[in-house]
Amino acid sequence: MVAPASMPSQGLSRRQTAMQAKDIMTTAVATVPPETTVQDVAKLLLERRISAVPVVDGDGKVLGIVSEGDLMRRPETGTERHPSWWLSLLDNSEERALEYVRSHGGTAGDVMTRDVRSVDENATLEEIAEKLERHHIKRVPVLRGDRLVGIVSRADLLRGLVARRAAPAVTASDDEVKKAVEAAILEAGAGFAFLSVVVSGGVVHIWGSVGTEVEKRAAGMAAEGVPGVKSVRNEIGILPPRIRAMMWGQ
Repeated sequence: MVAPASMPSQGLSRRQTAMQAKDIMTTAVATVPPETTVQDVAKLLLERRISAVPVVDGDGKVLGIVSEGDLMRRPETGTERHPSWWLSLLDNSEERALEYVRSHGGTAGDVMTRDVRSVDENATLEEIAEKLERHHIKRVPVLRGDRLVGIVSRADLLRGLVARRAAPAVTASDDEVKKAVEAAILEAGAGFAFLSVVVSGGVVHIWGSVGTEVEKRAAGMAAEGVPGVKSVRNEIGILPPRIRAMMWGQ
């Protein structure tokens, strides 16, 4: 028996209108190659105010991820873990060797977590939330095939939920509008590295921080000028002078 044509099309329509990872992900993702030194990774985390950075090869394939936790137990800071003698008897030699490499290694490839939890760019917000909760992680890389195209943090997820509630229907062109808005903001010189853009139903939501009020206005104006944008909700904050001095001072 052939099902009525309207039944599958309705299901497809609901799937297409569901907000997905590609709609809320941050595309200006800081990454490092595996040979990056631990010191440079730590410096990047501080400069970008992020808690983790993906490690990728020359083709953009994700090899692992280095988080703040991976850098916590280091001999040079006196925070290296020293298990008790009886607990060490229960550990196998491979686990002890791996722990040693991760605590003493000098590069991102040495200390990174290799079992990376990721999502496809078409994953729904519900799927992303479930993965973050199940694995107790703060962010998840977004892949197209096996290539990194973005990252979704808990904050991005919350912003997506807010945007979806404000405009629940995601149009087919929202993805194109998001890309165009990001390009326009970058061209306007508004410091896109700390911004996140979500588009839902043609409504653009911009979150994050910039250095000056002028940059905030420039970002909003750039977004407003993109074809297909119905309105812009500019939620950008201004970094305090002390924070700017710490981040960009010599």
